[in-house]
Amino acid sequence: MARLALLSTSDKTGLVEFARHLVEEFEFDLISSGGTAKVLKEAGLPVTKVSDYTGSPEILGGRVKTLHPRIHGGILARRDLAEDRADLDNNDIRPIDLVVVNLYPFEQTIAKPGTTLAEAIENIDIGGPTLLRASAKNYAHLTVLSDPAQYEAYLGELRAKNGEVSLEFRQACAREAFWHTASYDRAIATYLSEQPLENVPESLPQQQHFGIAGSLMQSLRYGENPHQSAGWYQIGAQPTGWAAAEKLQGKELSYNNLVDLEAARRIICEFVGPENSPAAAVLKHTNPCGVAMGETLVEAYQKAFAADSVSAFGGIVALNRAIDAATATELTKTFLECVVAPACEPEAAEILQKKSKVRILTLSDLTTGPKQTVKAIAGGFLVQDSDDAVENPDNWEVVTEKKPSDDQLAELLFAWKVVKHVKSNAILVSRDRATLGVGAGQMNRVGAVKIALEEAGDRAQGAVLASDGFFPFDDSVRTAAAAGITAIVQPGGSMRDRDSIAAANELGIVMVLTGMRHFLH
Repeated sequence: MARLALLSTSDKTGLVEFARHLVEEFEFDLISSGGTAKVLKEAGLPVTKVSDYTGSPEILGGRVKTLHPRIHGGILARRDLAEDRADLDNNDIRPIDLVVVNLYPFEQTIAKPGTTLAEAIENIDIGGPTLLRASAKNYAHLTVLSDPAQYEAYLGELRAKNGEVSLEFRQACAREAFWHTASYDRAIATYLSEQPLENVPESLPQQQHFGIAGSLMQSLRYGENPHQSAGWYQIGAQPTGWAAAEKLQGKELSYNNLVDLEAARRIICEFVGPENSPAAAVLKHTNPCGVAMGETLVEAYQKAFAADSVSAFGGIVALNRAIDAATATELTKTFLECVVAPACEPEAAEILQKKSKVRILTLSDLTTGPKQTVKAIAGGFLVQDSDDAVENPDNWEVVTEKKPSDDQLAELLFAWKVVKHVKSNAILVSRDRATLGVGAGQMNRVGAVKIALEEAGDRAQGAVLASDGFFPFDDSVRTAAAAGITAIVQPGGSMRDRDSIAAANELGIVMVLTGMRHFLH
């Protein structure tokens, strides 16, 4: 008797050609549901509709098609058990050798603007996940394919093994099927969790769930170091974020490139919007070596690069405007790993080709990032909201006798927006909307202050200083004033705030407390 394959797919990519090989090359019989059967029949392939095979019509507008003993008996039967074989014979059920299923496009549906809850619910597949799970459970006796990308490999198995499929291949396909259904269920649960609920009894137990799943988009050469393997995974069916970025030129992105690019995106999105002047950020190892604003984009980049031109070598650049010819010319004057901007003008793209190895990316939406961040720890993981609070100087408190001028307040806001993206302990010195010195990732704040001021040098005269955390003592305030700092912004909250404020008053500098810290570990 010919082998039997069940085909029921939402994504018809490559399906007809695959089915033709099954029938003509390997003599499979085909059974199929609704739309899939129609496509195969129109292609001239012999196919039996599931409803004809089971003797039960599709009902409830197609909600019930494949949920039938003749289908699931053929899938779940253990062919090495006499009892199971007897059940198949007694109920006129053929064993199914191949199940090809992919699911209703739930994620594509909810990604469409204006999708209603009812529309989303109708795109929750029931029969498909049931078929996948049943087939994957019984991989010892059949093969399940959940992705069109698997079709050619399956045909290759049949050709290489005289019409058979290895247990290892079937197990690998089963694993992918379970991941597919797990990701699908996660997307549904996440979507429903985001829908508002009314009149929920307080006594109803509330469990907190967090799920993360993705599909491998690209295998990376290695992780942070060559001995670490790594991969780039895409969340959801529709490419978003870096998965939606366009790479105009350059080598493949590495793990470290992507980590640095995300840090760069987070900084530059502080300055995205028509209310902001052109801005540029240069990063190294996720820390900014220079961030600046200017009248033009090229001026902003020149100021950012000049902030620490030594560290900028081999850095990552993020821009809040389309790359123009003047900026492109400046970008080609040093070695850079990556440049990202919302767009790139044609003339600029031609200029940048002189540095063909530099990765040039355009990402039209630089502001949309993850709502939560995840870190793995032994035995679990930590989840927190992203630090994307909008800064509002109206909520700040000026705690010194000397008050900031409008220009000083704007400078303090600039410095505060940037210091939140520097690894703690973090200190940042800026003037004229450009960073001059950055003290990052130090074990104590005194050390961070010293590094930032030494890097700024004489440029610290008349500059401002931002600290991501409070000053535990007044020593750093005195050090800053001695270097020429005129104003300080910090969160406050120390038991010794009064000492720092008193020192600022004594030395005639401005101090502003934000009431919000920005540790970055």
